[in-house]
Amino acid sequence: HKSTEFTMTMTRRVTLVSAVALAATNANVALGFAPVPSIKKINQYATSYSSRTSAFMSSADTTDLAALTPKDPSLNITPEGFGFSSPINRILKSREGMGYYKASGSDSVIDVMDGINSGSDKTDVALVFDSEDVLLGIFTDADYIRLATERVATAQSEKESASFMASPISNFVTSSDKLICVDAKNTASQAVAIMTANNVRHTVLVDKCGPDFSYLETSAVQGVISMQDVLKVIQLDERLSFEKLSKKFPGFADKPMEQMREELRSQANAMADNDETAKRDIIRAVTAILSAGSVALFVTQSEWLHSHTELTMIGIFVLGYIGIIFEEVLEFNKAAVALLMSTGLWVTYADFYGNSVGSATVSVLDQLKDQLAEVSDICFFLLAASTIVEVVDAHQGFKVVTNLITTKSKKGLFWVIGFLTFFLSAILNNLTVTIVMVSLLRKLIPNDEDRRLFGAMVVVAANAGGVWTPIGDVTTTMLWINTSLSTVPTITQLFLPSIVCLVASLAFLVNQVEEDESLSESTLPPPSPLATRGLVVFWAGIACLLSVPVFSELTGLPPYLAMLTGLGAMWTLTDIIHMGEEDEQMKVPAALSKLDTSGILFFLGILMSIGVLDKSGLLKDLAVFLSDNLPSQDIVATVIGIASALIDNVPLVAATMGMYDLADYGTDDKLWQLIALCAGTGGSILVIGSASGVALMGLEKVDFLWYAKKVSVGAAIGYFAGIATYLAQNAVLSGALLGGSVTP
Repeated sequence: HKSTEFTMTMTRRVTLVSAVALAATNANVALGFAPVPSIKKINQYATSYSSRTSAFMSSADTTDLAALTPKDPSLNITPEGFGFSSPINRILKSREGMGYYKASGSDSVIDVMDGINSGSDKTDVALVFDSEDVLLGIFTDADYIRLATERVATAQSEKESASFMASPISNFVTSSDKLICVDAKNTASQAVAIMTANNVRHTVLVDKCGPDFSYLETSAVQGVISMQDVLKVIQLDERLSFEKLSKKFPGFADKPMEQMREELRSQANAMADNDETAKRDIIRAVTAILSAGSVALFVTQSEWLHSHTELTMIGIFVLGYIGIIFEEVLEFNKAAVALLMSTGLWVTYADFYGNSVGSATVSVLDQLKDQLAEVSDICFFLLAASTIVEVVDAHQGFKVVTNLITTKSKKGLFWVIGFLTFFLSAILNNLTVTIVMVSLLRKLIPNDEDRRLFGAMVVVAANAGGVWTPIGDVTTTMLWINTSLSTVPTITQLFLPSIVCLVASLAFLVNQVEEDESLSESTLPPPSPLATRGLVVFWAGIACLLSVPVFSELTGLPPYLAMLTGLGAMWTLTDIIHMGEEDEQMKVPAALSKLDTSGILFFLGILMSIGVLDKSGLLKDLAVFLSDNLPSQDIVATVIGIASALIDNVPLVAATMGMYDLADYGTDDKLWQLIALCAGTGGSILVIGSASGVALMGLEKVDFLWYAKKVSVGAAIGYFAGIATYLAQNAVLSGALLGGSVTP
């Protein structure tokens, strides 16, 4: 962690960040430095950047040192002794401290990093002295890059890589005989010229420089000055001088400044004359009109709202979903849209629906509380599960799994992750599995586009795997609790259709995976044993996740309470393990701070919106309409599955359960099994159709249109393949194809 923090401090310029990024790409090295495209290229960069040549402007005359200062002093915008003519001692006094951290040559690299970061003078360099206080050299960002490059090129194990950070700092400094110095005779302009000519960002201020601005053994160090220190003073002086000139000569500032402002206006108008700006202006105008119109309708208690409440609710829902679907185009955050949509629907339902008189009734308030309780179950479940996964990840617990994954084939990994997700979601719920697998993919797949495709595959696999066990998917669980399904027939008769759904979808989606060498750039270190505390945290986390259905079954309490209990247990365990340690990064509070709150709020808004449609009876009306107008129950179940791609499958299945009586369709009837299959796998067709998909949107920032373009067709192929398999299997078991009579 200290190494990472130091890197961020030391690499403020884009060139240095790029160099560190290059240095961090070797697959043979642990501790976060991953593979390099070319070690030779990085060595060349580091060598050229950190070189300190003693030759200085050998062909230049002395006037070059003052190139930034006008030859005629009267032309200076700042008085003598300010701006570019500032004495170098004034530059040092303008900053806090002496501009460097003082280190001993025997100090370790990691200790020096910590000293630089914790220092009060906000420096990013260290001067290194021996035991007799003789200057050995300087340690800067360039030296850190050289250290990282050497580590990349030579370390063969995690232990060897770690040994670099424990090595004496004296092994990696730029030696004192290569330092570039300035003394009290130099000015700001000369310091800029000296640093620029020698390609350095820091110069050592001494009482007396040697030839060609070199460091003498007899020189006394007075401080370190950076290019940033010099330019900060120059810019401040020139700004203050300009303000004084403006007051002294009123016309001096007015005309040039007014001309500049006019030019800026012209440039702004020219930049606004394009399609992108026009699109934004249209979006703003339409949004303003809709917002003003909506507020006016609600405030005035319009009679139109009372007579067209259902149409209004459908309109709000459609507009909200359009905002979510076209998030990238409209540039509205989907969480904000979902929250506004849910509020608009509930206000319309409470104040205008049915016999409402413009204010929420007790009945509506009770419904709101019930819906919030249901949604809170899922949100708290998501919060607790995500935190447990984050804590396990902080302790590198997933190395238990990643050590077993050795394939460098992206297509092979695609199938491995798919089947692993499928079977895990049968024993865990598909939401938990999605969170776990997406966290794992962040370590396995370095490319963002590839990781989104793998994440979408996880959604398809999790939804398919959750169908064939009573505890895998919430809709199957609902039907199981309602005694519409029983355990053994559900497993035996839905397993084959579920796995066919998975295989068909993956067979289509895998064609989008392009084989390359990107897996070698993953952030995973080479397989190595996991520390004991990491193993303890991993298995404790798995136990917490697996115990959720057991807890719910034994106590009759909702799953979110089991997950929160698991989080409490993990919190206590990690506090015990890290008792007395100052580093908080491995504890639960740090994991909580990393969670995507906007994703949870998006989840809240979506489910509250679906809930009010359910409470109002609109979803049940839809289910009745389908039942009355479609020719067979097989088609009804299929259409319900397709509808669940857009509308949450929980209220759809709940409405279906209310439409068909168990007296007419008994336990394990074909209708119930087909509804479980369709509602569970149909949600994969669109990213907003399942809890797993919504979680993916929050975790990997997957948008609706990308998913529809890349994944929806493959998910639909798997969906219909699963239905066809179930119908064929049911026909065989019922004897329709065998000419016999077999009890299903």
